[in-house]
Amino acid sequence: MSLSRSAHAPIGVFDSGVGGLSVLRHIRAQCPQEDLLYFADSAHAPYGEKSEAYVVERSLAIAEFLLSLGAKALVVACNTATVAAIKAVRARYPELPVVGVEPGLKPAAAASHSGKVGVLATARTLKGEKFLQLREQISSATGAEFLLQPAVGLVDQIELGDLHNPAIAAMLERYIAPLLEQGADTLVLGCTHYPFVRDGIQRVLDHHGRSDVQLVDTGDAVARQLVRLLTAAKLLRPAITDAAFAPATLRAYTSAPVAALAAAFEHLLGLHPQVEQVSV
Repeated sequence: MSLSRSAHAPIGVFDSGVGGLSVLRHIRAQCPQEDLLYFADSAHAPYGEKSEAYVVERSLAIAEFLLSLGAKALVVACNTATVAAIKAVRARYPELPVVGVEPGLKPAAAASHSGKVGVLATARTLKGEKFLQLREQISSATGAEFLLQPAVGLVDQIELGDLHNPAIAAMLERYIAPLLEQGADTLVLGCTHYPFVRDGIQRVLDHHGRSDVQLVDTGDAVARQLVRLLTAAKLLRPAITDAAFAPATLRAYTSAPVAALAAAFEHLLGLHPQVEQVSV
């Protein structure tokens, strides 16, 4: 496939579902002049309970779809897909700027006073070779102890759209309380879905008298890395200063019926892009 190398081409962003909208929010804030494509693979979500081979297959298919729409760069806005598939995406498209999402182990280790860091993530992320290597590397360098907690079922509940339902509150209590009991003073939100239940997480911390626990979300760092890569490749779109130029656009696609993604954009970001269901 011939890759578009124009600075005016769009940036492709994808996730297994709506979680990547937390990353998209940071990208829009830091790159307001960029046209964006968002793909939610909700028909095949959640990735955290799928095999690595399956996640690689889906990620490559979605990458090909976004590139067919002219994407000049890709953001894998999914921790599970980053762990399982970003190496395969980069191998297939070696000249393409590709940014992944990694749990913020390094900043969490630096922020921790106790040296104990809780990591809330999907089971697939926590089992991934890339994640385990990162954990070992940072643990050896800093002495931090990473307490791993798979949050089974949490992504499914967030995908339903009601962020205040009792099932989410019960899950957050069940998964976070053991980390606090083990002395964690920092908590890594190791899935792009989790920032959307940050208020619920804070309620659990407050309930346990641990409002001092720091939460680490890497969406802002992902957007900064995207800017660095686009700048290095001379693909960063110039800021729009002339009223004659059209404002940046946002197009959204999903492998599931459009209603859920459209509702997520409205409720989570206050946006109303055109959403199209596609078979990928």
